[in-house]
Amino acid sequence: MSVLEIAAGIEGFESLRFDVDLLRRFETLPPARGIRFHTPSFKSYASPEIVSPAGNEWPAVSITGAECKLQCDHCRGRILASMIPARSAEELWRLAQQLRLRGAKGMLLSGGANHRDEVEYLPYLATVRKIRDAYPDFRIAMHTGLVDDRTAHAIEAAGVEVAMLDVIGAQDTVSQVYHLRRPVEDFARSLECLLATSLRVVPHIVLGLHYGRMLGEWHALEMVARHKPAALVLVAAMPIYASPQRPYASLSAREIGKFFVDARRALPETPILLGCARPAGRARAEIDAYAVMAGLSGIAHPSEGAVELAFALGREVTLSSACCSIALVGETSAQQDESVPRVEPRLLARVKRPIERIPVVAV
Repeated sequence: MSVLEIAAGIEGFESLRFDVDLLRRFETLPPARGIRFHTPSFKSYASPEIVSPAGNEWPAVSITGAECKLQCDHCRGRILASMIPARSAEELWRLAQQLRLRGAKGMLLSGGANHRDEVEYLPYLATVRKIRDAYPDFRIAMHTGLVDDRTAHAIEAAGVEVAMLDVIGAQDTVSQVYHLRRPVEDFARSLECLLATSLRVVPHIVLGLHYGRMLGEWHALEMVARHKPAALVLVAAMPIYASPQRPYASLSAREIGKFFVDARRALPETPILLGCARPAGRARAEIDAYAVMAGLSGIAHPSEGAVELAFALGREVTLSSACCSIALVGETSAQQDESVPRVEPRLLARVKRPIERIPVVAV
């Protein structure tokens, strides 16, 4: 049975029209290994295929609340607005204590940027160190913004384990979308500074960042491919966050699928993950199906049908309730636990896989 026939037979994918030429490109890629489906709790998620844990085990926290001085056209601070604010070091310490009592396993630390695309973490790093010393198993991942060597090493010394950086490859995107007066080479330099530490560095590339069209993504991929990051996360710009004055077009699933091919060829030994941000609805289902077919290593908040498709294609499936970036840190042997997401038994019956064979990664 062909990949097209398999995908067309998946509930949730039967109405999609896949690009045959793109499927042929997927077939030229090296065989894919396992795939992990992530259900981080900082974003609402529900699926007939995966039952997510109750509570907020991996909250997202912003040190600036919803404030961001850059006001980039693709976001305008609206992503920050959904995070828990901690606008002082004291507030961050109290929040960490509360989160720990509520069963949180770690946090994603973020914040709005200044006019140089730097998130001003330095006043918070002593508190981050205090949190890590008090709760050694409480893991922290950080969206760093642009950094220099001093800042990168200060983040490392604070006990942050995962550093995430959006890598932009087009000067027009830096100046027009980010309203930033810095050369595109500063993104490469920041990546190098982070990689010179012991941090697990997980660069992100936002597809369609330039008002919904591909512009600097291949240059960004080249910058990432010069190094050996822990993983690469791909996300897609979401038109719902854009300004009405500078609206975003939606990238087609086919364009995104083609970039999956380029990324896997450029980074054959690096895990490539599909992150949380991508368009909703039918386009999302197509993108997720292409991610499975292209052999990506992980998908956050998968569309219905993605898990079953992975099984049908013979992928080894694991599940994690952590952010796809932080799940790379401190993984233990896969085991079942009541606090982690599970595959719905109805799905298991359909795909004939017993639940004990679907490991859950405890992070």
